[in-house]
Amino acid sequence: MATDTQFLFLMHPKEFKQEKAATGRLTHLCLERSEIQVGVEFDQHPLVQARLRDERFFPMLLYPGVNTRNVSAGQLAPADLGGRTLLVILLDATWSCARKMLKLSPSLQALPRITFTPETAISRYVIKQQPQEGCLSTLEATHELLLALEKSGLDRYADPTQLLSVFARMQTVQLQCAADPERAGYRRTPTRPVADRVTTQSRQTGSRRNCFIPR
Repeated sequence: MATDTQFLFLMHPKEFKQEKAATGRLTHLCLERSEIQVGVEFDQHPLVQARLRDERFFPMLLYPGVNTRNVSAGQLAPADLGGRTLLVILLDATWSCARKMLKLSPSLQALPRITFTPETAISRYVIKQQPQEGCLSTLEATHELLLALEKSGLDRYADPTQLLSVFARMQTVQLQCAADPERAGYRRTPTRPVADRVTTQSRQTGSRRNCFIPR
């Protein structure tokens, strides 16, 4: 899928090496203008620093915090980019790992931040349990951001079903494998039956969060 926005996924090594269903990689494969760089500390990362210094781009970090611009609320307009291409940087990691990545990278801390108000506060990630409402996977966060960017006139989201359909198909395969008694798992301990697991869909919807936690 072509977008006006350039996406840069900064992936933690654990996500790169260990995750069997990394949504950051799925998102990258769906977006023509995207790339993945792996690491924990990015101030000395030559490719990442080159992107931040490239005058063609207007880099912004998709991350909750103070002084963020909520794209869903119209707090970012095309004129704010000064004719440059929006470069959205996402930390693709668990919440704790993402905080460490940000702490070790002052150049990322210094970036202006954006956020959004999601259409739903409940993650669609049924095969993983999220720590709280408002916590979305990297794929879901990208989807929600693209919706907000199109609404603000900052991008054109040609196929809003593409990312979520890939996401759903990946989870369907995972659930089928988990339910197959003949299939050995990769975990050291037996996997609980699907029916016994707590999913985010079983929780009650609460207040919306203008943020996401990459997972």
